[in-house]
Amino acid sequence: MPFVTAGRDGSRRILCAVDAAARKAGLHVGMPVAEAQALLPGLALIEAEPERDREMLDALAIEILRRTSPMVALDAPDGLWIDTTGCDHLFGGEAAMLADLRHCLHTAGYACRVALTGTTGAAHALARFGRSAVTIIPPGGEGVAVSALPLAALRLPEDTVAGLRRLGFDTIGQLATVPRAPLVRRFGMEVTRRLDQVSGAAAEPLDPIEPPDMPRVKLGFIEPIGTPEHLARAIADLADMLCVRLGEEGLGARRLDLVFARVDGRTEIIRAGTAAPNREPRHLVRLLIERLSTVDPGFGVETMTLSAPLAEPLDTRQIAAGFADAAGGDIALLVDTLANRLGAHRLYRAAPVESDLPERAVRTVAPLAPTLRAGWPAELPRPVRLFDPPEEVRTLAKMPDHPPRFFIWRGQRHDITHADGPERVFGEWWRREAETTAVRDYFAVEDEAGARFWLFRDGDGSDRETGSYRWFLHGLFT
Repeated sequence: MPFVTAGRDGSRRILCAVDAAARKAGLHVGMPVAEAQALLPGLALIEAEPERDREMLDALAIEILRRTSPMVALDAPDGLWIDTTGCDHLFGGEAAMLADLRHCLHTAGYACRVALTGTTGAAHALARFGRSAVTIIPPGGEGVAVSALPLAALRLPEDTVAGLRRLGFDTIGQLATVPRAPLVRRFGMEVTRRLDQVSGAAAEPLDPIEPPDMPRVKLGFIEPIGTPEHLARAIADLADMLCVRLGEEGLGARRLDLVFARVDGRTEIIRAGTAAPNREPRHLVRLLIERLSTVDPGFGVETMTLSAPLAEPLDTRQIAAGFADAAGGDIALLVDTLANRLGAHRLYRAAPVESDLPERAVRTVAPLAPTLRAGWPAELPRPVRLFDPPEEVRTLAKMPDHPPRFFIWRGQRHDITHADGPERVFGEWWRREAETTAVRDYFAVEDEAGARFWLFRDGDGSDRETGSYRWFLHGLFT
């Protein structure tokens, strides 16, 4: 059933929002309610709440600011601008960053379309009028990417779009190829300004939101600075100021955003994260300066702003413990350094999971995640390297309970000199019905060269219903 919201535009009642089913049925935002109801009798309609919608959009923008980027601006009534410069490395790349963003929005119950381009105009056009729900355009490709989109994607007034259509223009590509002077004389500067914003010929500064409760410090310079030494000195001053502010509030930073405002109106961003709350200036400076090489100061930087969009309680005792640990090597400091250099998604540790099958008995968790009570049984040693999936090998073995005499793995024969087993593992019938009768017999074996392997036979060796009797290599011991 199509669903829409309606409100007033002067004396007219119009549609303020339409869902996918309503859009497919021919309804659109701005359509008179009477026309929509004539088109779809029995249309589900409720009154729009623009103030409530704005509050929800503000809250969503703050959440994205804390999670994805320090530069988030509203594109009311239902969009957001996000400047992701310098942020994608924390997610493992642009595609991973957009996937994370969409996952978070879907989890919160929002449908979304995203476009990542070099200009805000192209991003707006592709996110709202592009064919794909996710679009990534490399720098310089904006003009081609939007050429087939309709004129409405340029954010022009309706009467201007209607006038252009009467002249025979239907797409942005058609409009971009004609001389500018006639367009300016007939429609003013708005059309050419929007075309330039799409291509990047004209700047379109964002008006980012600033949550009032976020720890934030700012430095302005009488003369623009641009050398690495001056920028590093400013970062140190900002870190000292921010740590004082965090200390007054009993907080420690979990995420840092450093924004460089250039004299040409563009911004550069450094984002860094910490594995645990921290307000030790030297450590924060080290994390930020490691990313300083990614900043292009252009003709100079006139202001720098350092904020902590994500902060958690941190008392004085924890700070003291951190200094003491630092002398002997604080693992949290090492984790922070590696995470900001390699990406947080590349750092993890193995944690046990209660499962009979080895490949299900381990999962990855954050490096400093609390230790779980569950553990692997000490009397059943497991290999340090586990293959998932196990690799099939060719063997010669007596049935049903003897280890193989040799096995051939990746074209190389291994004659077995020592073996321990079998360790019988049953399938988890409560997870998969196909595992109701499944059995594996594991052997820890050693070859003539002293290398140790973990082999298993699929089946118990006497009942074909328990497995295929094929042999697999599941892991390597040290």
